Amino acid sequence: MKFKKGDNVEVIAGKDRGKRGKVVKVDAIKNRIIVEGLNLRIKHAKARREGEKGQRIEFAGSMNASNVMAVDPRTSKRTRMGIKILADKKKIRISRKTGEEIK
Repeated sequence: MKFKKGDNVEVIAGKDRGKRGKVVKVDAIKNRIIVEGLNLRIKHAKARREGEKGQRIEFAGSMNASNVMAVDPRTSKRTRMGIKILADKKKIRISRKTGEEIK
């Protein structure tokens, strides 16, 4: 998986298409990511004690990594990600549109 925590991404499929956010969590085994403030879900919690009220807890659900694209840091448009190997055999992630490093 090419996404890391803290990357800026744009959703390209689903109910939140066109919206942007920051990656909060990455699950490389299941190929899923959680984006801050997107794909919101509601969990209902019962009252634990008498006199207390139940509540609706809103949280960001996970989505498949194929439904998002990275945002180019220079042009602020969505782009594909590539990997470039430097002379000291270090790998960096780059934008395919501009060739600039994605941090």
